[in-house]
Amino acid sequence: MPTVHLLDYVAGNVRSLVNAIEKCGYTVEWIRSPEDVPRAEKLILPGVGHFGHCLSQLASAGFLPPICAHIDAGKPFMGICVGLQAIFEGSLEDPDTPGLGVVKGALDRFDDTDKSVPHIGWNSANAGGRSLYDLQPESKYYYVHSYKYPYTKGDLEGQGWTVATGTYGGEVFVGALAKQNVLATQFHPEKSGVAGLRVLKSFLTGSGASTLGQEVSGPAPTGGLTRRVIACLDVRANDQGDLVVTKGDQYDVREKGDARHVRNLGKPVELARKYYEQGADEVTFLNITSFRDCPVADLPMLEVLRRTSESVFVPLTVGGGIRDTVDVDGTEVGALEVATLYFKSGADKVSIGSDAVLAAEEYYAVGRKLFGATAVEQISKAYGTQAVVVSADPKRVYVPKVAATRHNTIRTEFPGPRGERYCWYACTIKGGRETRDLDVVELVQAVEAMGAGEILLNCIDRDGTNSGFDLELIDQVKASVRIPVIASSGAGNPAHFAEVFEKTRTDAALGAGIFHRGEYTVKQVKDYLAEKGLEVRQFEGNL
Repeated sequence: MPTVHLLDYVAGNVRSLVNAIEKCGYTVEWIRSPEDVPRAEKLILPGVGHFGHCLSQLASAGFLPPICAHIDAGKPFMGICVGLQAIFEGSLEDPDTPGLGVVKGALDRFDDTDKSVPHIGWNSANAGGRSLYDLQPESKYYYVHSYKYPYTKGDLEGQGWTVATGTYGGEVFVGALAKQNVLATQFHPEKSGVAGLRVLKSFLTGSGASTLGQEVSGPAPTGGLTRRVIACLDVRANDQGDLVVTKGDQYDVREKGDARHVRNLGKPVELARKYYEQGADEVTFLNITSFRDCPVADLPMLEVLRRTSESVFVPLTVGGGIRDTVDVDGTEVGALEVATLYFKSGADKVSIGSDAVLAAEEYYAVGRKLFGATAVEQISKAYGTQAVVVSADPKRVYVPKVAATRHNTIRTEFPGPRGERYCWYACTIKGGRETRDLDVVELVQAVEAMGAGEILLNCIDRDGTNSGFDLELIDQVKASVRIPVIASSGAGNPAHFAEVFEKTRTDAALGAGIFHRGEYTVKQVKDYLAEKGLEVRQFEGNL
C-alpha cells in the first residue's frame, strides 16, 4: 500500500487518524526527528489542544524549518485542528508564540457570552460552490476548538486560498482552507464519519489538489451546528468475567430475582459499531468495573477502544478508572499516565467522575485555589480542555425553603414526598453509593475552573425510569457554566430528546437503555428530531 508520513509529537489520539488513513488504503510511517522530514512525500501534522504547546513542542524539537521546507518544495501537506491553526501567524491563545506564517492572520477566541465554548460537535464546512477536497455542502464535520480564524470575505481568497466556512452562534469561522499543495482542516476528518474519510482520501490520492477551486454544483448548504445524539455503553465484567454492556435502574445493574445476574445487553465493540452505523454522533464507554487485579497496561477497556476505533469514525469517550493508582507490581501510576494509555488506544476524551467530586471539595476547602495537581488539571494541560469530560451523578435533596440549606436550590415543579417545593442536587461518588455535601453547581463551577471542557450530566433520580430528562437540573447547570453540557439519564423515547433540545440549552443528549434494549434506534431518534425541525447529522454510509 502507498505511504503517508505523520509527524510524531504529543498530539492526543492519533490512533484514530492512523485507522482512518488505513481505511483509505494507505499505510502510515512516523516522522520522529527533523532529519526524517525530507524523506516524506505526503506529510500530515495532526493536533489537538493548545496552540502554544503545539508550536513550542515543534520548535524545541527542531521541526519548524523542515516543515516549512517541505511546504516550500511543493510537497503535499495537511494540517488537522491545531495543525490548521499552526500555519497561521499566531493565535490569541498564546500571543507570544509565533505560528508557521504560511497564512497571513491570527486566530482569536469564540465569544462565550451567548454560547458554550469550546465549540464541540458536528457543523458545516461550506466552500461556497468551489471544489475543496471533496467537501460536501450537505455533510457535517466534527469540530472541537475554542480558537478560530474569523472569516472575512475576500481576505484569504486574496492570498490565493480556497476557503470553507462554518458558523457558530453568529460567528463565521474558517473550517478548512487549501492552496496548491497545502490543505488544512479545523475539523477532525478522522472523526467525521465517511464525510471526513472522503476528505482524507482526496488528499492522499491527490484528487483534491487537482480539482481545487473549480466551480461545482450541488445541493444547498445545510445549517450550522447539529444536535448531538450520543450512545452510551456501561461496560463491566459479568459474573463469568466477560466484558458486557449493561444498564442499571438507578445504578443497579443486576437483574431482579434470586440469581441477581449482571444484566447483559451485548458486546461493547459490536454495539458501538452498530450505533455508529445508525448515526450516533459520539460513543461513550463508561467502565464500571475496577479491574483492581489487572496490570494498568492490560486493562480490558484498552483493547475495547483499539478494536472500536478501527471501524467507528466518530469521537470516543471513556470513563472509569482515570485516577492516580498503584499497579499490580506496586508501581505508582498517575491519572495522566492512565489517560495517555486510553488516548493511545483510541479515546478522544476521558471522563472523570468520583475523583472530580473529591477534587472540587478540596478546591473549596483551600479557598478556591488550584495547584495543578488534580487529574482534571493535568490532563487538560497536556491534551487540552476538550479532552476532559467530568461526569456528574447528582440526586435531588428536597427542602421546605431556600433558607433550609446553604446549597444552590431551585423551585421545582415536582414537589417532594412532604410537598417540598424546593430542592438541591447533591453530588454522589462510587457509582451513586455515597452522597457528599457538595451540590452540582459547586462541582461544575470548580471543574470548569480546573480545565474541564464538558459536563456529562447524569441524574440518579431519572436513571432507568424512561420518564425523560430532568430539565430543571439541566437548566440549573447550563446557567452555571460556559462549557458544553451533555444531558443524560431518563430517555425513554424520541420525544424526550426533542423535549430536552427544545426546552433547555443543552449541547447534546445521551441515550443508553433506549438503544440497548432495541426500543428505538439512533436513526429513529434523529429522524424524529429532523421532523421537529431540529438540525441533525445523518449517517452517510461507508467509504
